[in-house]
Amino acid sequence: MPWTDSWLKAFRSPAGAAGLAEDIRRRTAGRAPVRIMEICGTHTMAIAKAGLRTLLAPGVELISGPGCPVCVTPAGEIDAALSLCERPGIILATYGDLMRVPGSVRGDTLLARRAAGADVRTVYSAADAVDLARANPDHEVVFLGVGFETTTPGTAACVLDAAESGLDNFSVFCLLKRTEPALRALLDAPDCAVDALLCPGHVAAITGAEAFGFLPRDYQLPAVVSGFDAGDVLYSVWRLVCMVCEGAPALENEYSRLVTGEGNAAALAITDQVFQPVDSLWRGLGEIPASGLALRPAYARYDAAARYGLRRTRGTEPPGCRCGSVIRGLLHPEQCPLFGKACRPEDPVGPCMVSSEGACAAAWKYRPAE
Repeated sequence: MPWTDSWLKAFRSPAGAAGLAEDIRRRTAGRAPVRIMEICGTHTMAIAKAGLRTLLAPGVELISGPGCPVCVTPAGEIDAALSLCERPGIILATYGDLMRVPGSVRGDTLLARRAAGADVRTVYSAADAVDLARANPDHEVVFLGVGFETTTPGTAACVLDAAESGLDNFSVFCLLKRTEPALRALLDAPDCAVDALLCPGHVAAITGAEAFGFLPRDYQLPAVVSGFDAGDVLYSVWRLVCMVCEGAPALENEYSRLVTGEGNAAALAITDQVFQPVDSLWRGLGEIPASGLALRPAYARYDAAARYGLRRTRGTEPPGCRCGSVIRGLLHPEQCPLFGKACRPEDPVGPCMVSSEGACAAAWKYRPAE
């Protein structure tokens, strides 16, 4: 069903939203809740901000999946990044969300290392890190390349820029992840109980909506690629409920104003030129084949892990932290025994409370007034 501006305007209105919510309640009356997993941190925040979990209960249960790239980065890879702070002459460039993520030791973060004298700088893009390398030729600049398919092309472009300009003091610690292998690992797990998936519009803008065609084809699960306005999400949830209740799984693209079926050919080409799939560790999911990316041999000289001998391990999870279960959709954030007690945004235990896309951060920020 096509998504148009007129539909978006209609469901932004209180009357339009109420009508959709009422139809969802009618369709789900007398049956087990429809379990819909969102796999994008921006959706997680949009759902919490709009209060959709409360609005659609009890017929729909909205659960969070592995949609926050910072959250799925295991503690051991954070430890490896922290070890770079101990080396003289290195400038570590990172996105802001990684600054407060602890490694295996609570409180040991990039922010704490910077306070202790390490040269850690926040950047808004990989291009900023390349600019840092040009401006500081006497230092080594390491960019922490975290993200899914959305940020991968930008990182690839900066590696090409460094290669073409002969910039030798720049490297990437590649923490990039691929969405499809992780979803397959999640859905293949015996404890997974998901009826439908709300698919990430940002990722699909790069990969194309058809990249999620495996969900109805291989798993018989309805899937909708959705935008991020509350009207987008509510309409997409309604379509998922319709497909579940009618027993007609399919893939729909409700973010067609930005997402095409085939994706961004230029972005996909540059990604394939620079990176190749490799096995990768995920917090909560373990090692997943071909779920990460590494620099191809032609660009290996920009691989910070090889340049500095960085070890990739699972690390040690904080005692009591249930981020791994939250990421897998087995727990809601409020069900973690540390939520709102030992773990709060001002003193987080796990990454789900740190990241601006984390499920625990969303649940805390938009929790009901006490």
